[in-house]
Amino acid sequence: MEYFVELLQQYGLVIVFLNVLLEQLGLPIPAYPTLIVTAALNTSGEHAIATLLLLAVSGALIADTIWYLAGRRYGKRVLGKLCKLSLSPDSCIKQTEALYLRIGPPALLVCKFVPGFASISSALAGSSGTKLLTFLIMDGLGAAIWAGSAFWLGITFSSVIDQLLLVLVEMGRWGAMLVIGGLITFVAYKWLERYRFMKELRMARISVESLNELMERGERPVIIDTRTPDLLEDGWIPGAQFLPLAKLHELELEIADNAEIILYCSCPNEVTAAKIAKAFISKGYLNVRPLAGGIDAWKLAGYRVELK
Repeated sequence: MEYFVELLQQYGLVIVFLNVLLEQLGLPIPAYPTLIVTAALNTSGEHAIATLLLLAVSGALIADTIWYLAGRRYGKRVLGKLCKLSLSPDSCIKQTEALYLRIGPPALLVCKFVPGFASISSALAGSSGTKLLTFLIMDGLGAAIWAGSAFWLGITFSSVIDQLLLVLVEMGRWGAMLVIGGLITFVAYKWLERYRFMKELRMARISVESLNELMERGERPVIIDTRTPDLLEDGWIPGAQFLPLAKLHELELEIADNAEIILYCSCPNEVTAAKIAKAFISKGYLNVRPLAGGIDAWKLAGYRVELK
């Protein structure tokens, strides 16, 4: 453990830059605790806080710009890939996209405070056409606020952090194992939580081709769009009703028990649609299926959508 503390003291600049860069690229390596501890260890001024802040912001900007360019080139496809890797896939795109579309680039000022959302918001900025200069300014300010708050906490509570580190140093190898074990436990817990969530939502899907065939044959399944109102500007499947996840507690639709119900969203693995499908099933509706690929797959296949 003493070796770890010495590394932070001697190579704090490099460690801060790399940790922030890797976390913003998507690796589950929390950088915020590193920023706090590094600031606490450098209250004597060995590394100027301004320099640490510059490196933290630089690391974040490099990683975020990579995701921004990926979003600009590949559009929403990169969002799906990101959320499939996310430790919180249930709210991944839904919350970030709704926030970004509601308030625009200023969302970049706060996205870094939500674990896993920084890379998604950067890719969304690219896919939604935000200008590069606007992105760099907002993202840089957001990174400065995020890293600055960590440094402020580190400096403010430096005496407490120093005491905690002293205890860990005195524990020697056991102290280091405790820190590493805590990190491993955190990541393992989040992945287990993710696995259980995805397992719970496994159910049969209907393809966009099959849904289109049903509609062309004159059959009228109940089609439900589960997206928030902010996400409807690009259109919806003809005849769809609207039931966002936030309105799930108001589920009182007049639908026959044997009706075929198709739900769709714009999220990876049809997470939101599957959650609402589970709610329908719990109320006695058995013929319920999410639409594989959601609205994005429907539009990609060239099928008609309705607009306001």
